Amino acid sequence: MNEGMRTDAPRAFRVPGDGVELQAYEWAGEEPAVFFAHATGFHARCWDQVIRRLPGVRAIAVDMRGHGLSDKPEPPYRWSHFGRDVAAAVRALGLRGALAVGHSKGGHAVTRAAALEPGAFGALLLVDPVIGPRGFRREMGEDEHFAARRRNAWSSPEEMFERFRGREPFSRWDPEVLRDYCTYGLVPNPEGEGCVLACPPRIEAAVYAGAYSDPEGDDVYDALARVTVPVRVLRARQRAADAPMDMSGSPTAPDLARHFARGEDVPVPQYSHFIPMEDPGFVAGQVREMLALLTGAAK
Repeated sequence: MNEGMRTDAPRAFRVPGDGVELQAYEWAGEEPAVFFAHATGFHARCWDQVIRRLPGVRAIAVDMRGHGLSDKPEPPYRWSHFGRDVAAAVRALGLRGALAVGHSKGGHAVTRAAALEPGAFGALLLVDPVIGPRGFRREMGEDEHFAARRRNAWSSPEEMFERFRGREPFSRWDPEVLRDYCTYGLVPNPEGEGCVLACPPRIEAAVYAGAYSDPEGDDVYDALARVTVPVRVLRARQRAADAPMDMSGSPTAPDLARHFARGEDVPVPQYSHFIPMEDPGFVAGQVREMLALLTGAAK
Protein backbone atom coordinates (compact mmCIF):
# COMPACT_ATOMS: atom_id res chain seq x y z
CA MET A 1 0.00 0.00 0.00
CA ASN A 2 1.24 3.48 -0.87
CA GLU A 3 2.25 5.15 2.38
CA GLY A 4 1.71 8.68 1.04
CA MET A 5 -1.10 10.99 2.07
CA ARG A 6 -4.31 10.67 0.10
CA THR A 7 -5.80 13.81 -1.42
CA ASP A 8 -9.17 12.58 -2.71
CA ALA A 9 -12.33 14.23 -1.41
CA PRO A 10 -15.14 12.12 0.02
CA ARG A 11 -18.54 11.55 -1.52
CA ALA A 12 -21.25 13.04 0.70
CA PHE A 13 -24.62 11.30 0.95
CA ARG A 14 -27.44 10.42 3.33
CA VAL A 15 -27.89 7.05 4.97
CA PRO A 16 -30.76 5.84 7.17
CA GLY A 17 -30.29 5.46 10.89
CA ASP A 18 -32.88 4.21 13.34
CA GLY A 19 -35.73 6.57 12.50
CA VAL A 20 -33.38 9.41 11.49
CA GLU A 21 -31.23 10.28 8.48
CA LEU A 22 -27.49 10.50 8.95
CA GLN A 23 -24.96 12.44 6.91
CA ALA A 24 -22.26 10.12 5.60
CA TYR A 25 -18.96 10.51 3.77
CA GLU A 26 -17.17 7.88 1.74
CA TRP A 27 -13.61 7.76 0.42
CA ALA A 28 -13.23 5.21 -2.39
CA GLY A 29 -10.78 2.36 -1.99
CA GLU A 30 -10.25 -1.34 -1.48
CA GLU A 31 -12.04 -3.69 0.87
CA PRO A 32 -12.26 -4.37 3.71
CA ALA A 33 -13.93 -1.06 4.40
CA VAL A 34 -13.25 0.97 7.53
CA PHE A 35 -16.26 2.52 9.27
CA PHE A 36 -15.51 5.49 11.58
CA ALA A 37 -17.73 6.71 14.44
CA HIS A 38 -16.94 9.95 16.26
CA ALA A 39 -17.21 11.19 19.85
CA THR A 40 -19.86 13.35 21.52
CA GLY A 41 -19.78 16.95 20.28
CA PHE A 42 -17.64 16.09 17.24
CA HIS A 43 -18.46 15.09 13.66
CA ALA A 44 -17.46 12.73 10.87
CA ARG A 45 -14.84 15.02 9.36
CA CYS A 46 -12.76 14.91 12.55
CA TRP A 47 -11.50 11.64 11.04
CA ASP A 48 -10.12 13.33 7.89
CA GLN A 49 -6.50 13.39 9.06
CA VAL A 50 -6.59 9.70 10.02
CA ILE A 51 -8.17 8.80 6.67
CA ARG A 52 -5.62 10.91 4.76
CA ARG A 53 -3.00 8.52 6.13
CA LEU A 54 -4.86 5.48 4.77
CA PRO A 55 -4.39 5.71 0.99
CA GLY A 56 -6.24 3.12 -1.03
CA VAL A 57 -8.59 2.16 1.80
CA ARG A 58 -12.36 2.43 1.47
CA ALA A 59 -13.37 4.64 4.40
CA ILE A 60 -16.83 5.67 5.60
CA ALA A 61 -17.58 8.17 8.36
CA VAL A 62 -20.97 9.36 9.60
CA ASP A 63 -22.27 12.29 11.58
CA MET A 64 -24.12 10.83 14.56
CA ARG A 65 -27.69 11.94 15.24
CA GLY A 66 -27.69 15.46 16.69
CA HIS A 67 -24.25 16.15 15.21
CA GLY A 68 -22.88 17.63 12.01
CA LEU A 69 -25.40 17.60 9.19
CA SER A 70 -27.43 14.66 10.48
CA ASP A 71 -30.99 14.91 11.77
CA LYS A 72 -31.35 16.52 15.19
CA PRO A 73 -34.39 15.14 16.98
CA GLU A 74 -35.43 16.56 20.32
CA PRO A 75 -33.89 14.96 23.43
CA PRO A 76 -33.55 12.53 25.09
CA TYR A 77 -30.42 11.11 23.47
CA ARG A 78 -30.08 7.58 24.86
CA TRP A 79 -26.83 5.87 23.98
CA SER A 80 -28.66 2.79 22.76
CA HIS A 81 -30.00 5.09 20.01
CA PHE A 82 -26.49 5.61 18.63
CA GLY A 83 -25.84 1.87 18.50
CA ARG A 84 -29.09 1.28 16.64
CA ASP A 85 -28.25 4.12 14.25
CA VAL A 86 -24.88 2.58 13.39
CA ALA A 87 -26.49 -0.85 12.97
CA ALA A 88 -29.08 0.60 10.58
CA ALA A 89 -26.43 2.51 8.63
CA VAL A 90 -24.10 -0.46 8.12
CA ARG A 91 -27.08 -2.59 7.15
CA ALA A 92 -28.10 -0.03 4.52
CA LEU A 93 -24.50 0.20 3.29
CA GLY A 94 -24.29 -3.57 2.99
CA LEU A 95 -21.04 -3.76 4.97
CA ARG A 96 -19.62 -7.22 5.64
CA GLY A 97 -16.40 -7.93 7.47
CA ALA A 98 -15.53 -4.23 7.79
CA LEU A 99 -13.28 -2.74 10.45
CA ALA A 100 -15.18 -0.49 12.86
CA VAL A 101 -13.23 2.35 14.46
CA GLY A 102 -15.03 4.20 17.24
CA HIS A 103 -13.72 6.99 19.46
CA SER A 104 -15.34 7.67 22.84
CA LYS A 105 -19.14 7.49 22.37
CA GLY A 106 -18.42 6.22 18.86
CA GLY A 107 -16.69 3.20 20.41
CA HIS A 108 -19.74 2.55 22.55
CA ALA A 109 -21.95 2.82 19.45
CA VAL A 110 -19.99 0.45 17.20
CA THR A 111 -19.84 -2.10 20.03
CA ARG A 112 -23.62 -2.13 20.29
CA ALA A 113 -23.91 -2.23 16.49
CA ALA A 114 -21.54 -5.20 16.25
CA ALA A 115 -23.87 -7.14 18.54
CA LEU A 116 -26.97 -6.06 16.60
CA GLU A 117 -25.52 -6.76 13.13
CA PRO A 118 -23.25 -9.84 13.36
CA GLY A 119 -21.10 -10.13 10.26
CA ALA A 120 -21.07 -6.42 9.43
CA PHE A 121 -17.76 -5.96 11.25
CA GLY A 122 -14.80 -8.30 11.16
CA ALA A 123 -12.96 -6.45 13.93
CA LEU A 124 -13.33 -3.44 16.23
CA LEU A 125 -10.78 -0.76 17.11
CA LEU A 126 -12.16 1.03 20.16
CA VAL A 127 -10.31 4.27 20.79
CA ASP A 128 -10.83 5.02 24.48
CA PRO A 129 -14.51 4.09 24.31
CA VAL A 130 -16.90 5.41 26.91
CA ILE A 131 -17.67 2.02 28.43
CA GLY A 132 -17.13 2.30 32.15
CA PRO A 133 -17.21 -0.39 34.83
CA ARG A 134 -20.21 -2.69 34.65
CA GLY A 135 -23.16 -1.41 36.60
CA PHE A 136 -21.93 2.19 36.79
CA ARG A 137 -24.76 4.71 36.71
CA ARG A 138 -24.75 8.47 37.04
CA GLU A 139 -27.90 10.53 36.89
CA MET A 140 -27.46 13.90 35.20
CA GLY A 141 -29.98 16.46 34.00
CA GLU A 142 -29.74 17.69 30.43
CA ASP A 143 -28.76 21.18 31.61
CA GLU A 144 -26.20 20.08 34.22
CA HIS A 145 -23.22 19.28 31.98
CA PHE A 146 -20.86 22.16 31.16
CA ALA A 147 -21.50 21.50 27.45
CA ALA A 148 -24.90 23.17 27.88
CA ARG A 149 -23.05 26.44 28.43
CA ARG A 150 -20.66 26.07 25.52
CA ARG A 151 -20.29 29.11 23.26
CA ASN A 152 -22.57 28.52 20.27
CA ALA A 153 -22.16 31.51 17.91
CA TRP A 154 -19.01 32.27 15.89
CA SER A 155 -18.24 34.70 13.13
CA SER A 156 -16.33 32.07 11.16
CA PRO A 157 -14.41 28.78 11.44
CA GLU A 158 -11.21 30.82 11.44
CA GLU A 159 -12.28 32.74 14.54
CA MET A 160 -13.04 29.45 16.29
CA PHE A 161 -9.67 28.00 15.27
CA GLU A 162 -7.73 31.03 16.50
CA ARG A 163 -9.67 31.05 19.76
CA PHE A 164 -9.04 27.37 20.48
CA ARG A 165 -5.55 26.63 19.24
CA GLY A 166 -3.79 28.08 22.30
CA ARG A 167 -6.18 26.57 24.87
CA GLU A 168 -6.32 23.15 26.52
CA PRO A 169 -7.09 20.55 25.35
CA PHE A 170 -6.97 21.91 21.79
CA SER A 171 -3.40 23.14 22.09
CA ARG A 172 -2.28 19.49 22.17
CA TRP A 173 -4.21 18.58 19.03
CA ASP A 174 -2.72 18.21 15.58
CA PRO A 175 -3.43 21.66 14.03
CA GLU A 176 -5.02 20.15 10.93
CA VAL A 177 -7.45 18.12 13.04
CA LEU A 178 -8.39 21.27 14.92
CA ARG A 179 -8.92 23.06 11.63
CA ASP A 180 -11.21 20.26 10.40
CA TYR A 181 -13.08 20.33 13.71
CA CYS A 182 -13.77 24.04 13.25
CA THR A 183 -14.39 24.02 9.49
CA TYR A 184 -16.95 21.23 9.50
CA GLY A 185 -18.26 21.76 13.02
CA LEU A 186 -20.08 24.99 12.21
CA VAL A 187 -23.16 25.66 10.09
CA PRO A 188 -24.67 28.98 8.92
CA ASN A 189 -26.60 30.75 11.65
CA PRO A 190 -30.31 30.38 10.71
CA GLU A 191 -31.16 33.48 12.72
CA GLY A 192 -28.59 35.91 11.38
CA GLU A 193 -24.96 36.41 10.48
CA GLY A 194 -22.05 34.10 11.20
CA CYS A 195 -22.17 30.47 12.25
CA VAL A 196 -23.38 28.24 15.05
CA LEU A 197 -22.20 24.85 16.26
CA ALA A 198 -23.40 21.94 14.15
CA CYS A 199 -23.96 20.06 17.41
CA PRO A 200 -25.98 22.57 19.46
CA PRO A 201 -24.87 22.87 23.10
CA ARG A 202 -28.22 21.68 24.45
CA ILE A 203 -27.98 18.52 22.34
CA GLU A 204 -24.38 17.84 23.34
CA ALA A 205 -25.39 18.18 26.99
CA ALA A 206 -28.35 15.86 26.40
CA VAL A 207 -26.01 13.24 24.92
CA TYR A 208 -23.83 13.35 28.03
CA ALA A 209 -26.95 13.12 30.20
CA GLY A 210 -28.01 9.98 28.33
CA ALA A 211 -24.64 8.24 28.73
CA TYR A 212 -25.33 6.11 31.79
CA SER A 213 -29.08 6.28 32.19
CA ASP A 214 -30.87 4.39 29.43
CA PRO A 215 -34.17 2.81 30.45
CA GLU A 216 -34.90 1.97 26.80
CA GLY A 217 -31.73 -0.04 26.20
CA ASP A 218 -30.01 -3.08 27.63
CA ASP A 219 -26.71 -2.94 29.51
CA VAL A 220 -23.88 -2.39 27.02
CA TYR A 221 -22.07 -5.30 28.70
CA ASP A 222 -24.79 -7.59 27.34
CA ALA A 223 -23.71 -6.42 23.89
CA LEU A 224 -20.03 -7.06 24.70
CA ALA A 225 -20.83 -10.68 25.42
CA ARG A 226 -22.27 -11.09 21.91
CA VAL A 227 -19.25 -9.64 20.08
CA THR A 228 -17.06 -12.52 18.88
CA VAL A 229 -14.71 -10.71 16.48
CA PRO A 230 -11.24 -9.42 17.48
CA VAL A 231 -11.43 -6.21 19.52
CA ARG A 232 -8.54 -3.87 20.35
CA VAL A 233 -9.16 -1.38 23.15
CA LEU A 234 -6.88 1.67 23.27
CA ARG A 235 -6.94 3.25 26.74
CA ALA A 236 -5.60 6.75 27.39
CA ARG A 237 -4.19 7.96 30.69
CA GLN A 238 -6.50 7.32 33.61
CA ARG A 239 -8.93 9.93 34.88
CA ALA A 240 -8.21 11.12 38.41
CA ALA A 241 -10.60 9.61 40.95
CA ASP A 242 -11.39 13.04 42.39
CA ALA A 243 -12.06 14.59 38.96
CA PRO A 244 -15.04 12.75 37.40
CA MET A 245 -15.61 15.58 34.90
CA ASP A 246 -12.02 15.55 33.63
CA MET A 247 -12.77 15.15 29.93
CA SER A 248 -9.11 14.52 29.06
CA GLY A 249 -8.80 11.40 31.23
CA SER A 250 -9.90 7.94 30.14
CA PRO A 251 -13.51 6.94 30.90
CA THR A 252 -12.80 3.35 29.85
CA ALA A 253 -13.00 0.49 32.35
CA PRO A 254 -9.43 -0.84 32.84
CA ASP A 255 -10.68 -4.42 32.48
CA LEU A 256 -12.93 -3.76 29.48
CA ALA A 257 -10.96 -5.91 26.99
CA ARG A 258 -11.39 -9.08 29.04
CA HIS A 259 -15.18 -8.85 28.69
CA PHE A 260 -14.86 -9.51 24.95
CA ALA A 261 -14.36 -13.04 23.68
CA ARG A 262 -11.27 -11.87 21.75
CA GLY A 263 -10.33 -8.61 23.43
CA GLU A 264 -6.89 -6.98 23.55
CA ASP A 265 -6.04 -4.18 25.99
CA VAL A 266 -3.54 -1.56 24.75
CA PRO A 267 -2.79 1.18 27.33
CA VAL A 268 -1.47 4.39 25.75
CA PRO A 269 -0.91 6.69 28.77
CA GLN A 270 1.13 9.11 26.66
CA TYR A 271 -2.19 10.35 25.24
CA SER A 272 -5.26 12.00 26.72
CA HIS A 273 -8.77 10.87 25.83
CA PHE A 274 -8.45 12.82 22.57
CA ILE A 275 -6.16 10.27 20.94
CA PRO A 276 -7.25 10.75 17.28
CA MET A 277 -6.99 14.53 17.64
CA GLU A 278 -3.53 14.46 19.21
CA ASP A 279 -1.94 11.88 16.92
CA PRO A 280 -3.88 10.87 13.81
CA GLY A 281 -0.78 9.09 12.52
CA PHE A 282 -0.77 6.76 15.52
CA VAL A 283 -4.45 5.91 15.01
CA ALA A 284 -3.90 5.35 11.29
CA GLY A 285 -1.12 2.91 12.20
CA GLN A 286 -3.49 1.05 14.50
CA VAL A 287 -6.03 0.88 11.67
CA ARG A 288 -3.43 -0.58 9.33
CA GLU A 289 -2.51 -3.23 11.90
CA MET A 290 -6.15 -4.22 12.32
CA LEU A 291 -6.68 -4.32 8.55
CA ALA A 292 -3.66 -6.60 8.23
CA LEU A 293 -5.25 -8.85 10.85
CA LEU A 294 -8.49 -8.93 8.85
CA THR A 295 -6.90 -9.57 5.47
CA GLY A 296 -4.59 -12.19 6.94
CA ALA A 297 -7.51 -14.02 8.50
CA ALA A 298 -9.31 -13.99 5.14
CA LYS A 299 -6.47 -15.80 3.35
